[in-house]
Amino acid sequence: MISNTMAKIINVLPDKFVTYVSKKIVDKYLKKYANIKIEGSENLKGIKTPTIFICNHLSNSDGLVLNKALKEIDPTFVAGVKLSNNSVTSIGINVIKTTNINPNTADKKGLKKIIKLIKQGESLLIFPEGTRSRIGSLIKAKKGVLLIARMTGAHIVPIGLYGTEKLLPINREGDMSLETFNYADVHINIGKQFKPPKRAKKQDKKEYENFATNYIMKEIAELLPENYRGVYK
Repeated sequence: MISNTMAKIINVLPDKFVTYVSKKIVDKYLKKYANIKIEGSENLKGIKTPTIFICNHLSNSDGLVLNKALKEIDPTFVAGVKLSNNSVTSIGINVIKTTNINPNTADKKGLKKIIKLIKQGESLLIFPEGTRSRIGSLIKAKKGVLLIARMTGAHIVPIGLYGTEKLLPINREGDMSLETFNYADVHINIGKQFKPPKRAKKQDKKEYENFATNYIMKEIAELLPENYRGVYK
């Protein structure tokens, strides 16, 4: 990836120029390193909008490749605030529409904005796990996506993604600015739109949330090879 110094220089330029330069950089890297293969594009035809796209999360390149796959719909991506705060990862943030949220917190302000966007007709893409998987397969999801779907009534489109963990591997020391691109085949598998299950009359809240969240995540798992399904095998 570009150097931290160069990223800082780019990010102080006028907004329109920042977006232009960032897009050129991202397109260059993806064209050079990523062999993107998309399946299930037919499932995007005639979907009810706004919709919530959900996908497993393996790399900081996930949003970049998904943005290309969903360019006709142009969803807003829910992203952790630290991506915007890092000069290097902000290059990627500059080329896609995002709304920020503080992961692993009760970010009521961020959640309220997400719900407002959907009610205004904006489709969103959310990574339900809330963070990139360090084990290369699905980890336990947060309940946020279920809450958002219930509060907005939006339908959900699942996506299974793999290969990005090789395209832009996670830096084991946690320094995202040191992550570098590698040649990789990237697979995007788009599933059919669905609605989360309704709560049964005798089902308590916690039981329902666990059941419905598992149901949602298994829709993603079914679009992945078995070794990527993790806790949702």
